[in-house]
Amino acid sequence: MSTIITITGDLGSGKSTVSNLLKDRLQYDYIYTGSIQRQIAHKHNMTTLELNKYAETHPEIDEEIDATFRTLNASESLIVDSRLAWFFIPHSFKVYLQTDLAVSIRRISADALRVNESYASVDDAATQIMARKKSENKRYMDLYGANCEDLSHFDLIINTTFLTPDQVATQIITTYQKWLTNP
Repeated sequence: MSTIITITGDLGSGKSTVSNLLKDRLQYDYIYTGSIQRQIAHKHNMTTLELNKYAETHPEIDEEIDATFRTLNASESLIVDSRLAWFFIPHSFKVYLQTDLAVSIRRISADALRVNESYASVDDAATQIMARKKSENKRYMDLYGANCEDLSHFDLIINTTFLTPDQVATQIITTYQKWLTNP
């Protein structure tokens, strides 16, 4: 039985915050794609949206990120926060976090770690966030045939719009523990 939890979802849905809570509560290791992507964007002096657009014609960017996740299938006691971990680690407990776009914008704008994700206005933020999601979904479909919009791939889907990270983590742990006994 796999003891890997993969977390994906909407931008600004709380994936990183919830993953950190799960890591602490379950005493699991934690791998986070967002930081890898932001480091690559910074290295290329790009925003994350610019990096996503660039990656559409430069598959080596996705390969640099995704190669890490292909090697994790034999891991145990691991939380993986990644857009495609559910695809690369199919035996994991797969969680999708959803949120309202306005809440995503507020959360992303308030996150000091997102130094290369700044917006001129709320409308600009909405446009860039939707463009980033569209770019990622297209790339993942083209590269791997991975349909990130098909929620049937996931064991648990949670709308985080009106929930605290603690409530989300509790819901994940409760469902995960049931899944461990009857996947």
